[in-house]
This record gives sequence, C-alpha cells and structure tokens, in this order.
Amino acid sequence: MAQGTDPYILYYWPTIQGRGEFVRLALEEAGVPYQDVARLKSGMPQLEAALDFDEEALAAFAPPVLRAGDLLIGQTTNILQFLGARHGLAPRSEKGRLWCNQLQLTIADIVAEAHDTHHPISVGSYYEDQKKEAKARARDFRATRIPKFLGYFENVLKHNGARGSFAVGSRLTYVDLSLFQLVEGLRYAFPNTMTALEPQWPHLVALADAVRERPNIAAYLQSKRRIAFNEDGIFRRYPELDK
Repeated sequence: MAQGTDPYILYYWPTIQGRGEFVRLALEEAGVPYQDVARLKSGMPQLEAALDFDEEALAAFAPPVLRAGDLLIGQTTNILQFLGARHGLAPRSEKGRLWCNQLQLTIADIVAEAHDTHHPISVGSYYEDQKKEAKARARDFRATRIPKFLGYFENVLKHNGARGSFAVGSRLTYVDLSLFQLVEGLRYAFPNTMTALEPQWPHLVALADAVRERPNIAAYLQSKRRIAFNEDGIFRRYPELDK
C-alpha cells in the first residue's frame, strides 16, 4: 500500500473498544484513513474471512488485524510497531523502536491482567459463574498489580523528563497513546482505586490528560467512532470488584 492512498482496513469487534482501541488511537492520531470494517453493514463476514488461513498460511489468531495493501498484520503490539514506523509514531533509531515495543508489550501484560480480574477461571464462562474468584483476583490486582505496573510507567516518564513529557524521546509515540487508553480503562473499571492512587503517578496522569487534549484524539473521543466502555470489553465496571 502506498502511503496516503488506499485506506487501512481494521478488523475488530464492532461493539467494544478492547485491544482494537489501541490501534484505533494510533490511526486517529496519525490522521490516516481507515475502515473499521466490522462496524459497517455486512462487515462481520469480512472480519471472519481475515482470520482464515490463506495459501501462505498467514492467519491471525484473533482480532485485531490490520490490512495494509498486501500485508495482513495481527497482534496489537505488532500492528502498532508497523504503524509507528510508517507514520512517525515511533523513533527512527533501532534502540528507540525496540524500547517502544518493549513498553507496549508491558502494557499488553497489564491489559491481560485487567481482563482476568473478571474472568480469572475461564474466558468461556460467564462472569457470574466465577464471581468469588474474580473478587479475589481483583483484590490482588488493585492492591499489588496496578501499583506495580503504573509505578513502573511513572518511572519511565520521570526518567525521560529531560527530553520532554513523553515515554520515549521528545515526541509522542504510540506508547503514549496506549498509556492514555490504559489509564482511561482503569479509571472506568476501578474508579475508587484510581481516585485513591493516582496522586502517586503525576507524570502518568499528566501524560494521559495531555493525550486527551491532542486535536485528533479530542475529535475522535467526541465522535461516534469512539465506542463507549461497556461490560463486554476488557475493562469492565463491576462495583463489587472495586471495594
């Protein structure tokens, strides 16, 4: 795909933010055209087709998947690495790109743990069937895992302070967009916990607030393209898990 010509095609579930939202934020910030296919009429068959094995056996395990011309790219972190290099959302140096990828993989770790607070036993079972275990998992997540991860990202930002208010280098990268989404998701799922703990992470909170105000992101957040948080996605608000 030649840059600036054909739109990207994003294959992701049409009713949730989920892991696809990290990709949407990068596309929106870059200001490049894309189709969120499953949200279009008759889009779900296209999503399902994108997961089928082709003659080269290059099928993704699950959405999100991004089509860029002849390329079909799966896994959120992999997609962001591609978009970052192509649209100025990652450093040019190999060291900087690897650091971005490392941070994004760490974000993926806490996102997976956030999901497991409401599905600690089985993804295929209803939350209501594992409430007791979810309460125990969420208790530990709030007490130890959120502080461990967000404390780490706070230190990343603090140690990069001399070069700006971003996670990597002196310019915004896709990592900053993903940290914004992480903070927003945790604020939605665990509002009491985040209200109590956020003063510990002033750099991270400042970054999230700054990303929210970026013109392309602000416009996206006010648009119908932004799906609201809900109890079908990764970040779910169950009051009993935030006590």
